[in-house]
Amino acid sequence: MSVGRFLFRNGIGGGTQRSAPHRAAREPRKGDPGNSGTAVITRTKTQTKKPSMYRVLLLNDDYTPMEFVTHVLMRFFNKDADEANRIMMHVHHHGVGECGVFTYEVAETKVTMVMDFARKHQHPLQCIMEKK
Repeated sequence: MSVGRFLFRNGIGGGTQRSAPHRAAREPRKGDPGNSGTAVITRTKTQTKKPSMYRVLLLNDDYTPMEFVTHVLMRFFNKDADEANRIMMHVHHHGVGECGVFTYEVAETKVTMVMDFARKHQHPLQCIMEKK
């Protein structure tokens, strides 16, 4: 009799009683036909994938002031005054300008924040995201 079973039978061990000692999963069972006593342990290799990136774009309109667009670029996209002005002029001349490239969640948040800010200040500025 093993020590563990002795403790459980005499009520010293506490917890639940086991009827048989614990066997390792790789240990062959006696009397099991076809069991050669060997086991194969496989490991799955997890592969990580880089997240998809999204471009955040500002669209030109005829009503939003250029200063407001520059302010948005500086506030929400951390652009300095020169870079914000360059992007704003690109939006003005080409109809669309890229503010930055982000993961989906970050891009979605920035688009929402810019749109809410523009609506709050009663400007029709449009901000969208597209997969890169």
